[in-house]
Amino acid sequence: MKRGHKIAVLVSILGIVLFALGDTLSRRYGEYEIKTAREADDPQNPTPTWPIDSDFKKDVFTFARLQYEANHSRYGRGHTLEKLRWSIDFPGGDLDLSYRLQQMTSIKVDPDGRVVKLTDTNVFEYPFLYIIEPSRGFVSDEEIPIMRKYLFNGGFVMFDDFWDDEEWKRFSEEMERLFPSDKFPNQKMFDLPLEHPIFHTVFDLKEKPQVPGIEHFVRWGRTHERGYEGEEVHYRGIVDDKGRLIALICHNTDLGDGWEREGENTEYFSKFSEPKAFPMGINAIVYAMTH
Repeated sequence: MKRGHKIAVLVSILGIVLFALGDTLSRRYGEYEIKTAREADDPQNPTPTWPIDSDFKKDVFTFARLQYEANHSRYGRGHTLEKLRWSIDFPGGDLDLSYRLQQMTSIKVDPDGRVVKLTDTNVFEYPFLYIIEPSRGFVSDEEIPIMRKYLFNGGFVMFDDFWDDEEWKRFSEEMERLFPSDKFPNQKMFDLPLEHPIFHTVFDLKEKPQVPGIEHFVRWGRTHERGYEGEEVHYRGIVDDKGRLIALICHNTDLGDGWEREGENTEYFSKFSEPKAFPMGINAIVYAMTH
């Protein structure tokens, strides 16, 4: 992790502006090989953009999403769409959150999110990585040492949008591959209490936010997914050997849908996007960049 880049972003965090949200329009998913979110944005319904001083383009925060391949051999999911699991809520979620981060804080943000692989030579340039639907495998044997190096050298990863006991079991198995308990006793997952600063860094959240996929709310009025096993939201963490939080694990919630689908339904926006999804995403980013 390039410490200079992280510090450069930190010095731009001088204050917080008002949380004044306006409607944006719906988005579409991107293609498999794209490298920036902006390239996949819907030209008919563009996300707002803003200029960046070219002399300081590397000194702004860039939202980076991890492109991975689900592990078919471990979990028996052979459908070709498994290759696209990393791109759920993409690119709209990435672009909308970047816009809200630029709008609601004094952080200077790159309007063009990035898609990166762990094997990319520039992955260490991005101190924050977002990983969606990680329960079917998100790291290969080749990538495990790279992910460890990334996290132990200042990186932070946010896992989002996986539900129920079965997906938690699969995710736990994947994390055991990444941090075997006999070799990494300090990297055990633990529940984050509501008092943890990550829930209060920018927005003072009074509860751990749970966001359902928009269809579950609009069609059936549900505030969660997957029946009773998805009712209780969990936020867990992993720390490095010095106690720094290096991973935020958001289970039984779909923050990404709250970002991407903010402009599609007024009630969904007012109940989930505005008070829960955007505040939690912004809190996570600001916390990661200041610790």
